[in-house]
Amino acid sequence: MEKLEEIRMKKRIAGLFISLICFLALSACSSSSDSSKNNAKQLVMGTSADYPPFEYVDTANGDDIIGFDADLAKALGEKTGYEIVVKDMDFNGLITSLQSGKVDFVMAGMEATEDRKENADFTDPYFRSDISMVVDKNSGIKAFEDIKDKVVGVQVGSIQAEKAKELQKTVDFQLETRDRVPDLVQEINSGRFDGVLMEDVVAKGYLKKNDNLTTIAVPSNETGGAAIAFQKDSKLTSKFNDALKEMKENGEMDKLVAKWFNGEKSLEIAD
Repeated sequence: MEKLEEIRMKKRIAGLFISLICFLALSACSSSSDSSKNNAKQLVMGTSADYPPFEYVDTANGDDIIGFDADLAKALGEKTGYEIVVKDMDFNGLITSLQSGKVDFVMAGMEATEDRKENADFTDPYFRSDISMVVDKNSGIKAFEDIKDKVVGVQVGSIQAEKAKELQKTVDFQLETRDRVPDLVQEINSGRFDGVLMEDVVAKGYLKKNDNLTTIAVPSNETGGAAIAFQKDSKLTSKFNDALKEMKENGEMDKLVAKWFNGEKSLEIAD
């Protein structure tokens, strides 16, 4: 009897030992899994979420930043092996935030101007839209020359701000700036601005929501196209360039353009 009881005791101890080993193994796997999640490669994308359909917040459906750039960034992240985290800030502070390391890259319908290229590296352009001027239908402004001696608004630090200074050489008008595009539109509706320079595709969205607004053509309205900004000498620039090229060649870019810009023929994907 004593030997039988001894055998049973040894079996119980062995069973407990095996259970302990299994528990520790599972805990290690769980810890490894959590560690993997915590160490997932992330890139912070800086943007100015006031520029539909590139990037904006549809407050009626939540607080997420959505739009063409947001979708494109997510697709590029999947292709390059990164999780993309989007951070909203004023457009004028995007390049500074990139330089200081607060964000890993900038995607905000931004053109690679010569001044910006002194402080950041850019991918090839991925989308291009020309510039027009938004005015009130009842303002009497029918052509660009009619803006003489009137007030024109632009977003701080934007390509439109640079274009406005060029246009002032041909027609004399007062130039004012605001941080956010919705503020510019509000200034037209309140009568404080006579016109606002913005990209055609952005203007079309505001015209749909404001029946009183229309656009007029402006000279020298071409742009170089939106590109992605990275820190100087970043290895990510070429990596994202390759991913952009792949999306252009396999039709993924066309699908995003059709989704956010209604596939209009007048719009272009930059080569």
